[in-house]
Amino acid sequence: MPKHPAHFIGTFLYISFVFIWVYLILYQHKLIEKMVSPVPCTERLMQRYNIHGHRLVVGCIPYRYKGTHGTSVVDEDAIEVLVITSQRKGKGMLFPKGGWEKDESIIEAVLRETLEEAGVIGEVECELGKWNFKGKNNDMCYEGYMFSLLVKEELDFWPEKDVRQRKWVSVQEARKVCQYWWMKEALELFVNHITSQVTSRETECCSLSQGTKSNL
Repeated sequence: MPKHPAHFIGTFLYISFVFIWVYLILYQHKLIEKMVSPVPCTERLMQRYNIHGHRLVVGCIPYRYKGTHGTSVVDEDAIEVLVITSQRKGKGMLFPKGGWEKDESIIEAVLRETLEEAGVIGEVECELGKWNFKGKNNDMCYEGYMFSLLVKEELDFWPEKDVRQRKWVSVQEARKVCQYWWMKEALELFVNHITSQVTSRETECCSLSQGTKSNL
């Protein structure tokens, strides 16, 4: 007995519906992949840019003194700095840095990025300088500010613990492993600052001591 035409129409409509449904799922998946960005849209909207359209980033050199720190410490060997691994495996080490957002001061941005990436809390001391550089693929320009940060506390857990490792190294080792030229320049400025700062304290103390003796 021949099948009723309505049966063929129903089968055709069912197959068409399944085909369209599968196509829409695949298309939606492809569209989502195309739209997804490593940086969420809301986060991109919060980023600061300079008048030239360069994204503003901030970073720091976290450091600590070996052993007991006194005013006589002027050698870079008495200092350790904290470096972290890149999120891209095998791409070397760097100092904590990231975007400066609109709803925070530059110091707040430094503290946030250092906590998120390195899991340390400390005191932001001095600004080391400003650098202009290009991104990984030379597709974006950045204006970066670096600070020194004296570490007060190390956390066992922090936001990027699963994607980064941290390591205390000597200044000499940091010069070798740091992957960014501008961070290396900041490191030299940091060493010059920290050693000259202690030397200034020694000179001041010496002058005060000599003045006291002359008054006796």
